[in-house]
Amino acid sequence: MSKSVFTNAQKILVEELVAARSRSGMRQEDVAGVIGKDQSLISNIERGQRGIDVIEFIVLVRAIKADPLELFEGVLKRLPNEISI
Repeated sequence: MSKSVFTNAQKILVEELVAARSRSGMRQEDVAGVIGKDQSLISNIERGQRGIDVIEFIVLVRAIKADPLELFEGVLKRLPNEISI
């Protein structure tokens, strides 16, 4: 099994993304279709095999018809005061 690229902070980010995708009623395949990528990309992100940058975050959140700022605020509320990279 591959090692996760996630820190605890990254886990929080992905948990919020997955929850938002679930609320939208979209499957990984649906999101991948909207952004023109393979479903395995979404799976790798959600399983911790691939991190995302801020632009990818925005693209993914918009694909599920959610507000990137609102979702990011949810992430920020969950993050501890001290995080590391």
